Amino acid sequence: MSRGVAARLAACLIAAFPGTAGACALQLVLAMDVSGSINAREHALQTGGLAAAFESEALANAVAALEGGMLVTFTQWSGGSRQRQMTSWRKVTKPEHLRAFAAEIRAAPREWRNFSTAIGEALLHAELVSRGAPLPCLRRVIDVSGDGVSNEGRPPRAIADGLEAQGFTVNGLVIRGADPDPVEHYLSEVIAGPGAFVEVAEDFEDYPRAILRKLLREIDQPMMVSEAPPQ
Repeated sequence: MSRGVAARLAACLIAAFPGTAGACALQLVLAMDVSGSINAREHALQTGGLAAAFESEALANAVAALEGGMLVTFTQWSGGSRQRQMTSWRKVTKPEHLRAFAAEIRAAPREWRNFSTAIGEALLHAELVSRGAPLPCLRRVIDVSGDGVSNEGRPPRAIADGLEAQGFTVNGLVIRGADPDPVEHYLSEVIAGPGAFVEVAEDFEDYPRAILRKLLREIDQPMMVSEAPPQ
């Protein structure tokens, strides 16, 4: 469906829910794995790749096409009790906003280095972070990336299903290289909600390409409106 039709649908939704008149188009929680399986070089490839995506012309053009812009924040996660919001919520509509957010990503320290992989807990934390967003948005997406299967904390499937019931979409970015291969785990146990998908990076060197592709795909889904529009 064309962007024009999608824009008219969004206008109708805003009219149907007057409290969303100042809503942004997309709320995005970027949840990055910093568990013990990721060494310093691999972590640098992740953060550098994510920042570079927000500095790219392609992402700037995609965000500019979003009526109302995007709210975005960045979190890190590892074991069961180790999740942290690393940036405040940022409203981004212009290239300078995206570049400023990229600088925040580059400046964020790594919080943990030697702990397990608790994807379910990362999703619960992302939902808690979402509650603190300063504006309502027509879509709410949790973008969780990692290089392994969940091995600690609550199972992610039940958490993801609960998020879907609230109107969230949970997407995954899987970095291959571990045994067992985490792709099937993300497909069956992590992603949920309207338009949910898994993007695959063949290794950490491939992460910058994969995260940009994933962000562009998440932004360019104007029909995937959350089932429970904010009041």
